Amino acid sequence: MKFSQRHKYIFVEVVCLLYILLFVYAAISKLLDFENFRVQLGQSPLLSAFAGSIAWLVPVLELLIALLLVLKRWRLIGLFAAFTLMTMFTAYIYIILNYSSFVPCSCGGILEKLGWTEHLFFNLVFIMLAAAGILIHALGIPKVSIISKPAALVSAFALSVFISFAVVTLLFMLSEDIIHHRNNFIRRFPGNATKVHEIDLKFNSYYIAGSTSDKIYLGNYTAPLLVTVFDKTLQKRSEFKIHPNRIDFQFQSVQVRISPPDFYLIDGSVPVIYKGQIKDWKAYVKWNGTTTFSHYQLMDSLTLAFRSNSNTNGESILGSLYFGNEPKVHFNPNLLKKQIDGIFDVDGVFHYDKSLQRLVYTYLYRNEFILANESLNLVYRGKTIDTISKAQIKVVEVTSRKERKLAAPPLLVNKTSAVYENLLFVNSALPGKYEPAEMWKEASIIDIYNLSTNSYQGSFYIYHIQKEKLKNFFVIGDNFYGFIGRHLVHYKLNIGLTNSYQNKSKK
Repeated sequence: MKFSQRHKYIFVEVVCLLYILLFVYAAISKLLDFENFRVQLGQSPLLSAFAGSIAWLVPVLELLIALLLVLKRWRLIGLFAAFTLMTMFTAYIYIILNYSSFVPCSCGGILEKLGWTEHLFFNLVFIMLAAAGILIHALGIPKVSIISKPAALVSAFALSVFISFAVVTLLFMLSEDIIHHRNNFIRRFPGNATKVHEIDLKFNSYYIAGSTSDKIYLGNYTAPLLVTVFDKTLQKRSEFKIHPNRIDFQFQSVQVRISPPDFYLIDGSVPVIYKGQIKDWKAYVKWNGTTTFSHYQLMDSLTLAFRSNSNTNGESILGSLYFGNEPKVHFNPNLLKKQIDGIFDVDGVFHYDKSLQRLVYTYLYRNEFILANESLNLVYRGKTIDTISKAQIKVVEVTSRKERKLAAPPLLVNKTSAVYENLLFVNSALPGKYEPAEMWKEASIIDIYNLSTNSYQGSFYIYHIQKEKLKNFFVIGDNFYGFIGRHLVHYKLNIGLTNSYQNKSKK
């Protein structure tokens, strides 16, 4: 049975009315809850880099299209615009489901309670309604109009679909490149960390000394010869005491480093290194030289990298020490880049990535880290996603004591960090764009960088305990261990956070 002209008219009117209600309601909802809408776009794997602009553009377009649909003179243009915008929304969901590195928990909009697949079908229904409305409305236009011809209609539909998918695909590709390589401080949360266990260590003076596939070794700043051993689930605990063969050195900050079957006692302020084996915990002097250092990392059983001070100008410098039978010290004065004083402005945290055989030095007060090889040759200078490129510190000279001191608290950018396999984990001190301020009162944030590709991978939260914040942490595969106050917490990282490991078979 053929539809009468009146039935066709009613159908087009109903389609226009549905779109007007949908777009007006959607636009007003977005504008009334604008901050939340912008945060949702900021977490989108397709639109993160353009969240600020798109957050305004989408509701404006929805209201404009609704106005075109109200005005009968512009109704056909309004229907095509509605068809194109809804096709864009559908392309967005399709790419999210099939090509995105992760799927956000919500697609936002007015149908937040719908899943991504349900939302896809909802959009397809409205696309078909718009297409039917266009066909009926176009066929009622006088034959002298080009749009009333079938070939022109087909071309218009094809062009609308092509433009829709092309625009969304282009935004996806540009956003991915910007977020991973030229990030303007927008974080993504492709996965989450789930708390497994926490234990009260009774003291807040513990640090990570080393680990194996099934054990974690902790040192203690206030009891430097004590080693506490946990299994990876933090359920079993044992303690051992180190017995050095000499105790006549004036140690200031001796620490333990454990790389089974060996362990080391090192105090860079006193140029001595003890070495022993964990089978008996007896330590013997392996090296006693003249070079003092700090912030050291063992690269192998007889070599460590460290930060020291130049003999010429007193500024910080990176070096390496071979402490075998014929000790050798090597410096590279060009790795650390001075901005203000060459001491406080280059302060940072040292790591060694065994899988890449690379040294990583993360600056505390600027958005930069250094990747160097074992010979201390620069591989590249990487950037963290925050925007503080110059250390914001004020240094004064205390001439009476011949000392340099910070005249005011510095702006901390990268609190602390850890390396596992090819990933760098950074505890950031600064909130990014479109992030709820409430979360910064409840949790610390960890950003992940892929050292192999020099790219940002994503972020996750670690929650405070009794208002105590994360102080330090280490990562072993998909296990995250953090020191919060006097607690040691264990989190599991899901695949969305660890899928960039270079050797996934080990995890």
